[in-house]
Amino acid sequence: MEKRPLPLDQAYTLLEPGPVILLTTAGPKRPNVMTQSWHLMMEFEPPLVGCVVSNRNYSYELLTRNRECVINIPTEDLAEKVVGVGNCSGRRMDKFRRFGLTPVAASQVKAPLIEECYASLECRLRDERLNTDYNFFVLEVVAAWVAPGRKRPRTLHHQGWGAFRIDGKLIRLPSRMK
Repeated sequence: MEKRPLPLDQAYTLLEPGPVILLTTAGPKRPNVMTQSWHLMMEFEPPLVGCVVSNRNYSYELLTRNRECVINIPTEDLAEKVVGVGNCSGRRMDKFRRFGLTPVAASQVKAPLIEECYASLECRLRDERLNTDYNFFVLEVVAAWVAPGRKRPRTLHHQGWGAFRIDGKLIRLPSRMK
């Protein structure tokens, strides 16, 4: 297979982990929500998630202060709202109201779940040693929620510069993992 050079500033488009999430945090006046796609699973038990939140984002300030958040997983039907949320700041507006999202009280943290999302993971900040250099947070999932009626949810996967892929066909292959 012949390959051509790819500009280095586009390398992330090949590895973008997805699915795109809506990260919620508790604010002093109202909750905030941001669109985020730079995250990864780090451990099974306890479930640990690593994520990058820019120190220029209002959510960074709230996550650093409160040390907790909720990872909400939207589906294809929320694509336009997900992009809208990602293109404005919660410092100046109530993004829940602006985009018609419904905050729902979480069981373990102050940040809300988003009712319209397929799944939600309540998280507490576990490790912030890589925060100063890389804006990287390690979160521990302390409660998880999923909508049982949503069969084969189609999640969004960011490919860069306004391009997204939608989950497609599911295949199952033999596994020896427990």
